[in-house]
Amino acid sequence: MRSSITLILFIVFQAVSFGQAPPAKQHSLVTDKAILADRIDRLVSGYTDLGIFSGVVLVARDGVPLYEKAFGLANRQTATPNTLKTRFVIGSMNKSFTQVVIHQLVDEGKLRYADRLVDILDGFDQPDAPQITVRHLLEHTSGFGDYHTPEYWSKGDGKENIQGLTDLIRQQDLMFYPGEDQAYSNAGYILLGAIIEKTTGRSYAQEVRDRVVIPLGLKETYLEKVRNVQGRAIGYMKTLDGVVDNEEAINEPRSDGGFYATAGDVLIFYRHFFYDTMLVSPKARKESGFFRSIAPAYSESGAGIPLAGGFMGANTVHMEMPADQISIVVMANMDEPVGELICMGIHATIVGKEPASAVLPAKLNVHKAFVQYGEEYVLTHFDELTTNWHPADPRDAILNNLGYDLMNEGQVENAIVIFTINTRLFPDIANCWDSLGEALAEHGETKKAITAYRKALEIRPDLPTSIQALKRLDQGK
Repeated sequence: MRSSITLILFIVFQAVSFGQAPPAKQHSLVTDKAILADRIDRLVSGYTDLGIFSGVVLVARDGVPLYEKAFGLANRQTATPNTLKTRFVIGSMNKSFTQVVIHQLVDEGKLRYADRLVDILDGFDQPDAPQITVRHLLEHTSGFGDYHTPEYWSKGDGKENIQGLTDLIRQQDLMFYPGEDQAYSNAGYILLGAIIEKTTGRSYAQEVRDRVVIPLGLKETYLEKVRNVQGRAIGYMKTLDGVVDNEEAINEPRSDGGFYATAGDVLIFYRHFFYDTMLVSPKARKESGFFRSIAPAYSESGAGIPLAGGFMGANTVHMEMPADQISIVVMANMDEPVGELICMGIHATIVGKEPASAVLPAKLNVHKAFVQYGEEYVLTHFDELTTNWHPADPRDAILNNLGYDLMNEGQVENAIVIFTINTRLFPDIANCWDSLGEALAEHGETKKAITAYRKALEIRPDLPTSIQALKRLDQGK
């Protein structure tokens, strides 16, 4: 079964202080425009030379740009270049907008952080659902995780709105008892969107428009009908033999992700989000687990707070250095984590460190090594070959998705080798064996396929793809 990489990812709840040395003096930061431009140009060129970055980079201090430049194409079919006015999908940055609306509703007395999910939305019958509060949903401690399940992928077009996804989430089990752990939760932020709509009687987009977009004058931020946005960047994925777009993955924005904006509008939004009371009141900042967690960064020069979003063919990130009033914005219309890697490289440059060198995305790097050096090399060098991989995604998905790409190109024998490596690296993950079984069955190796599927079911007895495959293979004997 092809792995489903989380579509909208990465919100960091801790201030990021890079390195173990004492806080850097502010005057030691690299902020000279000419020096910064030369170093960022060289950093970005490493990624553009590999063909894995196109987008916009913006670095500002006190809201004033120190560096801003566009790279590559917004639309390869029409050869339209990216510009500073290109609108990019911002992914999980929507969650910051959702936080703002929730905080404001609490300030207005229309909602409380301690309000229970089941008292606002009907139909949540999970044993521990009555313990879930608005605060749990905000802070990713509700027990809900992602909603990108097989049931989600089977939903038809037009059903992936907040209401439709809320219905889907009602059927999901909790991963842990509310408040006892933390897990990044797209599902939780969909539920916050549903709570906003139920509390206000208006759409999520209307609330964001009236509470954020209009007050801040964000003229280049788009909340609805995003396929019709003029000047938007088309997302692209670098494949084994070329580049393909991500248009099939574009959905209408929701409370967990999907707005379109320019780098300039993102900068404006986060300046207000981090520094003043126009969006978030002093009371809300004291009540919020997120704002409490980042408080040390306001007095630690060099510390950065990254907030990012992405999915196939898109990756945007904003990093704020509040003690230094420095903002880094990278908008990429290519696969994550390239935007985040460039952002981290710029941060390293600013604090006087050497940024990491650009490398191909993990899947492509593994494939290149496999072609050049073979199976055993990939097996023994897997970690160093896969440094360019999003930390929130499962590492078995790298080889799993490479194997399916090879199958789609008719290279079933090579796919079997790749899937076999995956079972050696991750022998306790059922899906690795399930995928191997599928490739073996397609190659006509029925007995070996049955063995692989049975191994998958030893690990996960309820895995539907393996159960169904064994039934088909047994009937075909």
